[in-house]
This record gives sequence, structure tokens and C-alpha cells, in this order.
Amino acid sequence: MIGPVEQAAGLILWLLVLKVLQVALWPALSGAFGRFAYPVSYPLSFLLFGGISWYLGLVHLPVQAAALPFLFIIGYYAVTGWYTWEKCAGVWKWDMAFLLCFAFMTEVRFFNPMISYAEKFMDHAFLASVMRAPVVPPADPWFAGGSLGVYYYLGHWTMGVTGILSGTPSPVAFNLILPTVFANAAVSLYAIGHLLLTRFRALPVMALFLVNPSFILQVFMGADAHGVLWNSTRTITDTINEYPLFSFLWGDPHAHVIGLFCQALFLFLMLYILHEWGNLTERSRWVCLGATALTLGVMPGVNSWDVLVYAPLLLVVGALIWYRAGRAAVPDPYPWRLFLVCPFLSVLLFAPYYLMLTTQGIAGIGIVPTPSAVSEFMLVYGFFIVVFWCATFRDILENTRLLIVLVPFVLTGYVAAGLAAVPLAALVLRRRFLPAEVISIFGLGVLIFSELFYLIDGMGDTYYRMNTVFKFGLAAWMMMSAGAFVWLGEWLTQHFKDRSAPVWAVRAGAGAVILFLICAPVAIPDLTYGYGGKTLDGLAWVETSHPGDAAAVAYLSALQGNITIVEAEGGDYKYFSRISSFTGIPTIIGMPFHETMWRGSDAGASQRAADVRIIYEDPSRSPSLLAFYGVDYLVLGDAENERYTVRLPEDILEEVFSENGTTIYRFMALSA
Repeated sequence: MIGPVEQAAGLILWLLVLKVLQVALWPALSGAFGRFAYPVSYPLSFLLFGGISWYLGLVHLPVQAAALPFLFIIGYYAVTGWYTWEKCAGVWKWDMAFLLCFAFMTEVRFFNPMISYAEKFMDHAFLASVMRAPVVPPADPWFAGGSLGVYYYLGHWTMGVTGILSGTPSPVAFNLILPTVFANAAVSLYAIGHLLLTRFRALPVMALFLVNPSFILQVFMGADAHGVLWNSTRTITDTINEYPLFSFLWGDPHAHVIGLFCQALFLFLMLYILHEWGNLTERSRWVCLGATALTLGVMPGVNSWDVLVYAPLLLVVGALIWYRAGRAAVPDPYPWRLFLVCPFLSVLLFAPYYLMLTTQGIAGIGIVPTPSAVSEFMLVYGFFIVVFWCATFRDILENTRLLIVLVPFVLTGYVAAGLAAVPLAALVLRRRFLPAEVISIFGLGVLIFSELFYLIDGMGDTYYRMNTVFKFGLAAWMMMSAGAFVWLGEWLTQHFKDRSAPVWAVRAGAGAVILFLICAPVAIPDLTYGYGGKTLDGLAWVETSHPGDAAAVAYLSALQGNITIVEAEGGDYKYFSRISSFTGIPTIIGMPFHETMWRGSDAGASQRAADVRIIYEDPSRSPSLLAFYGVDYLVLGDAENERYTVRLPEDILEEVFSENGTTIYRFMALSA
């Protein structure tokens, strides 16, 4: 078990790494982003650090060296006297926003830290694999001899390297991933508020705290904490409808959650470019383009679904800049650069990653035969639909022909899509294309697409559109949140323009928010399901529930070099494959459904599962299979005895560890 002192040290050093990265990039961005250089440098420096460390891993150099450029930059600007007290004193609000949100989510993880169910085994397995052997591509802990090139792992890579650099053990680093994502996303959303609003600037951050109407309905229906959360994300039939707050409370640091801070940063960059492009110098424009290319280029490696939404958004923004350049007096010698250069540069930055990615991918686009019921659709996205109808109500009154947009959707049965299409059409017909309007239009467009089409991803006949609604819906949520809360901020500013709050009220309100963020996690219902909490060690529960396995994990984790194990395979989302999940050491096969999804049925996941059974049950055939898969150690514990009728070839196995019912054998034939 990881003690509280070691946990605290890991937390502090993790934050120190993030701060060093951010402070280093801040001066380099100050010319292009002005007052927003400080908040933008939080997420952008983290992405840059991840990219540099990935290339170091690609050439098998120590990934810790990725910090050296940042340290050099800090030294350079410190020597030149850039870091003055005046500059540092004026940015406290961004640090406060970051630290408060980081503390809030750290508290949430402190009470619910366990690596125990859902995708948590997978996410820790990826993290532990990277931290154990940070080379590119990292080893697949569930497919001995394979790599993680079958999945988008770059987010886990960046978090793993941060853990290595800070000396944070993987079970603790696991619980610092979501606070890092949450805080970075919050800072970008807060920056959006400062960019587009004169008051109520914190409103866009509500994208991370907002629940859907289905959540509220579940509360009124008297569902328990689990039911409220789970049912509110399974509202549209046979799909997943996650929203950010659910994802953070559920606790899986999965790819779609890690990608949220990239989405928030990219949204800020698009809004900043739309708002400020004409006022920027040439050098600043190229810096903005570089920041955008880096953020977009990282997306396929963090969560590939995101780039399918945000690459088209970049093209739309680039086209608008190009169009405006032809009509404005402000000269722009390269008006096409965002539209043409930025996409090319984003691909070029991570071209080796794309070339190494071998996942099954998308097989095509299908038409949704059974659209979402209107009631279900509104229970998921109703807040945004109502806000955008209110925002465009005057347009609809003045041009009732906009309601004709509903007709084809009603006639074809896609009524839910029609509800999004009307405000979208109203915003387009305004032809103003203000920053908040652009992302609102795009968010509504993503919803309409998800109602009409789905990406064919091998999820079967029943759940054919599950991932499309899930992943695109989350991106639409982020876009529509930014647009909706900016509109609400503008409406509130206009409504209360003659009612400025006294200073004491502002301070009291800020204090209440701070108190809420600090105390709210304590009031969150227990979601540990009996595993226990009040620690940042995600594997602390294993010490109590499976002490033999916990000791075996500690023993194997201490072994150096590339090794392979064999353990019980018992399907997905179960305690089987636990040793590979907790150590990152590759096993012959773990969670075969996942591997089949990533590699295809011809990869032989089922054959590997059958071979594992033979290894444990047939002493005459197991030696050849152990040699074939390059197994170094065989694990025998309660999971193996439950799954198999165990008969091992004792003559070729040497017992090297045994504690509380879990035994580890070394396969001697490999060392002969």
C-alpha cells in the first residue's frame, strides 16, 4: 500500500511539473495571446510536453529529457528579467481557477479512488504499461507481443510520463489524471468567458458542472446515486449519453474524458482566432496557427473521435478568416493559412504516430433507421435546445418561414433533429457568424448529424449508433455549452447592466464558489460500491480484498526488464486479467472483447484464451505454449483456480513467490 506521505509527495511533485511546464511556455505565448497567454500555456504546455516525450520514446531516449527544453526556456527568460513581479501578480485569478478545479476533482478521486470496475482496469493498464517501459509504441498489457498502436493512447502516454517525471506511483497517478484534465479544461473555458463576456465570465466553466434534464428527472423519481448517474447517461435507447460531470464522477480516465481538455483548448483557440485575427501581428498569427496545429494534431492520438468533429470546425473557421480577409481593410498576406497550412501541419507534427496506428477504425457511414424519440432527445440535450430557441426566438418571430425547416424532419420521422435545425438555420441566416454563434451552429450541426447518420464501428446491430451518439454527443455538449453560456452571459449582462453588485457581494459570491468547490466532494454520494476510499492509492482496496494478489503485484512490479506473464482470462469488465492491469506487464490475453474490437477477429484473441486454458489444465502441452508466447512467469491465485481445473507441469516451473494463496512460478525453460 502506498502511504499518505508518498501520496502527498506524488501530488505535490505532479503539480510542480505542471507548473514548470506552464511557466516556461507563458512568455513564448505572450506576444500572440496577450492577457490569455497565461491560461493558454497551462493546457498547451502539457500537450507540447506530451509530444516531445513521445518522440523521445520513439527513438528510445529517456522521456524525462522532455522537461529539459522547458527548464532551458525558464532559465533564459529568468536571466533576461522577463518574470517581473508586476507580470506574476496580475495572473493570480488563472492560478486560482486551475488550483480550485484541480483540488475539487482531487477530492472527488480521494473519496472514490478505486481501480475496480468499468474501464478503470484498462486505463490503469495503459498508464502502468507506459510508466513501466516508456518506449514507442508501448506494450499492450493484454496481448503479449503486441503494442498499444491499436488504440489512441497518447493521452495516457502524457499522463504516464508526468508520473515518471514526478515520481508518482501509477495507482496515485491514475487518480491525478482527471484533476489534471478538469483543471486544464476549466482554465480554457474560463478564458472563453474573459474573451467574449464583460461580466459573468465564469459561466462557460459550467460546461463541466452541468447535468442533463434526465439527471434531474431521475432525482425527482427517487433513484439512488448510482441510478441517477447511470440512467441519465443511458437515456436515448441503445446509446450512451455521457456528459462531462458524469464522466468525471464515474472516474474512468478514459480517452474520451482525457480529450475534454483538448476540446476546451481548441474551442478557445477557434474563438480567439475569430475574435482577434484582424488585430494580430503576422508573427502572432503564425503562433496561433502553430498552437492550433499542435492541439488538432494531438487529438487523433488522445481520442480519435474528436478530430472528426474539430477538423471540420477548423476548416469552417479558416474559410471564414479567408472570406473576411477579402472584404476587410486589415491586410493578411496569407488568408488561406488556417484553411490549408494548419491541417497539413497538424498531420505532419504527428505523422509517425498516425503511420504506426493499426486500429480497426471506421468501416463507413450508415443512415440511422430509427431516430431518437423526441422525449429522450430533450432529456439529454433539452437545456441547449431551449437556450438556442430562446436566443433565436426574435429571428423566428420576424421570419416564421424558418419553421419550414422542421417540415422535412417531421415528415421523415427525424423530429429531434428538426428541433436543432431551426435555431441552427436562424443563426446561419443572421450572417454575422460571431464567435459564439459559429461554435453554436457547429454544435447543433453535430447533433443533427448524429440523428441522421452513424459511423459503422463494429458494435453490432443493437448498439450500431452507440459510439456515434456517445463521442459526437460529448463534443457537441462542449461546443453548445460554450455558445449557450456565452449567450446567457450576454443576456444577464444586458438585463443587469444598471444593477452592478456591490464589492462585498462580489467577494461573498466568490467566497461561496470557493467554499462549494472545496466542500462539495464531501457531499457527493458514496460511489465506491464497497471498495473503500479516502486515499489516492487506487489499488488500496486490493490489499484488503485480495492480499495475495496485492503482494504478487508488488513483487512483479519490482522486476526489471521486459517480461511476460500468464494469468486467468475470464472475459471483460471482471477481476480476471488483474495482474497485467495493475502492473502493466503483458499477459497472453486479457479482456478479449476489447482486443477483438481493436485488432479484429483475425487477431486470434479467442485462440489465445483457449491456449491459456491449456497452459493451466494440460501439463503435456503447456511447456510448448509457454515458450511460444515467451512467458517468463505464471500466476496462480484464486482467479486461476476459479476459472480452470489447474494441473501444472511442476518440472519446468520454479516457485519464486507465494503469499496468501497467490503463487508465482518462473518458467525455467526460458532461462536454460
